[in-house]
Amino acid sequence: MTFTIRSAAEGDLTEIAGIYRESVLNGVASYEIEPPTLDEMRARFSAITAARYPYIAATDADGAILGYAYASAFRTRPAYRWLVEDSIYLAPDARGRGVGKALLVELVERCTTLGFRQMIAVIGGAHPASVAVHRAVGFEHGGLMKATGFKHGRWLDTVIMQRALGEGASSDPASDTFPGNRDA
Repeated sequence: MTFTIRSAAEGDLTEIAGIYRESVLNGVASYEIEPPTLDEMRARFSAITAARYPYIAATDADGAILGYAYASAFRTRPAYRWLVEDSIYLAPDARGRGVGKALLVELVERCTTLGFRQMIAVIGGAHPASVAVHRAVGFEHGGLMKATGFKHGRWLDTVIMQRALGEGASSDPASDTFPGNRDA
């Protein structure tokens, strides 16, 4: 499958919302039960990009969105500022074709360039394909939270995976650069 990865734009949000809607209604990656409205997706996109986190999309040769990924704060307390959480969602036709892995590799590269030191994956439903993609990109198992979500009539486990970015914990971060200086 041929595709291109680029920064997502507000004009992509109708397709992105459609991909997320399908995931919410039919999958376990998100523990949301009702898909958010386009306005809510727009507000989420604006909050993530305004905070300078990467938000990217994979497109096919015709420009259709195959999937998207973004990084966001894992927690908002200041000591967590070097840690990001990734999110990846794919259109059904793009699954199993390398799009998710390519999005994750690009997201890792962008977050590393921004100065983040760790990335966390919170994998709803302990989804085997998502676990495998994260493992292939260097993530390690960090924990299993049993029966943390109830969706589609069943209890779901959540897998936590983690990957160091850049120098990871081998050196102190530079406090005068993003993400250390959130006002930069």
